Amino acid sequence: YSSGYYRTERDKGTQYELFYKKMDGMEYRHVTLFRPFGPLMKVKSETVDISRSIINVIVPLAGRTEAFAQFMQNFRDVCIHQDKRVHLTVVYFGQDGLSEVKSILESVARETDFHNYTLVSLNEEFNRGRGLDMGARAWEKGEVLMFFCDVDVYFTAEFLNSCRLNAEPGKKVFYPVVFSLYNPAIVYANQDIPPPVEQQLVHKKDSGFWRDFGFGMTCQYRTDFLTVGGFDLEVKGWGGEDVHLYRKYLHGELMVVRTPVPGLFHLWHEKHCADELTPEQYRMCIQSKAMNEASHSHLGMLVFRDEIEAHLRKQAYRTNSEPVG
Repeated sequence: YSSGYYRTERDKGTQYELFYKKMDGMEYRHVTLFRPFGPLMKVKSETVDISRSIINVIVPLAGRTEAFAQFMQNFRDVCIHQDKRVHLTVVYFGQDGLSEVKSILESVARETDFHNYTLVSLNEEFNRGRGLDMGARAWEKGEVLMFFCDVDVYFTAEFLNSCRLNAEPGKKVFYPVVFSLYNPAIVYANQDIPPPVEQQLVHKKDSGFWRDFGFGMTCQYRTDFLTVGGFDLEVKGWGGEDVHLYRKYLHGELMVVRTPVPGLFHLWHEKHCADELTPEQYRMCIQSKAMNEASHSHLGMLVFRDEIEAHLRKQAYRTNSEPVG
């Protein structure tokens, strides 16, 4: 088989054009296949009641107390005031910033009379997979729907219902695609200050991108997570553990639901590329930093800033040099 392509005719079916190379090298066998659309089959129709479905939002954290304060603002608006069916589990690594996180949680609890939260404190180095694993095991009331979430993720009440509808114990796990926002300082460079976060949540090419290679945010039931074996805790530090878990589900019996969702955003935060990284790791870190910083066209404007400014100076000079009258 040498090459081929397929096209879908909207109301008819899919046509495949395949080209097979023969041994002598100059003759090809051309095969055309057509798979017609079949009639629509109704599989089932049922009413789903999600009124009593609690979600345990699990957030692993180390430091980042300012980001946590902002996260709690979103949590208060969406989960406490609107949804009212959420438990929060924060798994905190280390001592630095722990008292601040405690006081943020306690003040939100006092002001909103919200007590459905658990703070798990681990005196060890940050490991996202271990944090989520501990958060899942800290729940002692049997089955529950879990949302693995990061501190720089913003979500809506509609997202929580997508979570409930797309995960089913023993049947489905949900891996939504997050919309990742670019650096607001670049996106809103023509304004004095970027608009409030709520107004930055738009799906536009210059404001962010669909993070289709990210598998960190996920909704799944506790028993499914424990049955599949949870995270590979050999993965140290940040990154990689989520892909391992996703692959385990892909190779298992459960259906993996993977789709972009409108109500889930990853907020931009500065990325530091550490000095101790190898040259190869550092290059990858910088590439990741560039990808999260701004769109292709906005980065282009920054790269060619000198040319643009030179052009503007020439234009201004020409205008000023033109004779009057």
